[in-house]
Amino acid sequence: MNTFIKNFLNDEDGAVTVDWVVLTAAVVGLGIAGVTAVSNGIDDLATDIGTSLTSGTVAATGELSQVPTEE
Repeated sequence: MNTFIKNFLNDEDGAVTVDWVVLTAAVVGLGIAGVTAVSNGIDDLATDIGTSLTSGTVAATGELSQVPTEE
């Protein structure tokens, strides 16, 4: 019985598993934080692009000469 307890106390397989679980949780947490930070900027960019496309002038084939040009 003493041999079993000594082997159990010296066994490090569970410690390695805990290390991998903690490392994986940290990587997942950083990934979620990165996606959250980027998604706010993407929402603003999508809104700006939508506003620009909505307010733009569209010319049909016969109306190209009537489109104002910037000088």
